[in-house]
Amino acid sequence: MNDKPRLIVVDDHPLYRDGVVRTLQDSGLFDVIGAGADCQSALKLARAHMPEVALLDISMPGGGLAALSEMREKFPDIKVIMLTASENDADVLAAMNSGAQGYVLKGVGGRELAGIVADVAAGGSYVAPSLAARVLLSVQDKETRTAGSAIKSLTKREEQVLRLVTAGRSNKEIAIELDLQEKTIKHHMTSVLSKLKVRNRVEAAVLARDFWS
Repeated sequence: MNDKPRLIVVDDHPLYRDGVVRTLQDSGLFDVIGAGADCQSALKLARAHMPEVALLDISMPGGGLAALSEMREKFPDIKVIMLTASENDADVLAAMNSGAQGYVLKGVGGRELAGIVADVAAGGSYVAPSLAARVLLSVQDKETRTAGSAIKSLTKREEQVLRLVTAGRSNKEIAIELDLQEKTIKHHMTSVLSKLKVRNRVEAAVLARDFWS
């Protein structure tokens, strides 16, 4: 019984595509069961063969990201690896957010590529090391901007309460300091938690401290 992962490779550059197919087939780890050149052929191959893994180029006709999105929607069991020359942060984030399990740059060696595909086929994920740190920073920057927008949406009183919570004050202590009833402080904190989309005052304090520091 043949239990090797079955692959399809879709890239509009014939020489490169044929080289990838040959490299992966010769590794003895996979069965490459189809190859194509564009978004439409990627979807046809996926539908016809239901491979375990699909390797897609981002810049192929019809768009690799479009193929990825539709493949994830219609064939969610297929693991998708973007094999591309694009080092654009937006492309990497779009691919990973759309459900790609791997993002591999075309300069990778044959043996390394086979290892990456094998890991993804087994349930792992991969982002080219030269891109991983940049992507993490981009995600963190986005989270910071989102937190900043949420904190800026607080009323002056809510911000005042949150600053005291961040300083470690209890609702009772805040009520005394602001000359308000404790239930009013609780009401403000409920609103703060909702606006910041956090579960409790500890998470709110951490988020605010990171933003204000």
